[in-house]
Amino acid sequence: MSIKTKRIASLLIEEISDILQNEVNDSDIRFVTITGCEVDADLTLAQVYCTVLDESKKDKCLHDLNEAKGFIKTELAKRKLEIRRIPDLRFIYDESIEYASRIEKIISEINE
Repeated sequence: MSIKTKRIASLLIEEISDILQNEVNDSDIRFVTITGCEVDADLTLAQVYCTVLDESKKDKCLHDLNEAKGFIKTELAKRKLEIRRIPDLRFIYDESIEYASRIEKIISEINE
């Protein structure tokens, strides 16, 4: 990943998080945490990784985020970002936190 794509990914994380907290009316989506972002080298696609506090709402939140990506992309375009074209957004649930939690549990069981 180049410095430019890292900078844009970081900017997207910050701006999408702000949009979700302040602009979106859906109360379920407001409690989504953006954990990461990967932007393609040609800047046409951004894979946005997210988690939710309530695991039971994971599928609904992911569906709602992908339904709202047009709104989120429009809001990103309204902001004065230093990129010519807003990449298409794809929201993906971040499994790494669950994975780390399972590993931690296994390690604690071994130590006991």
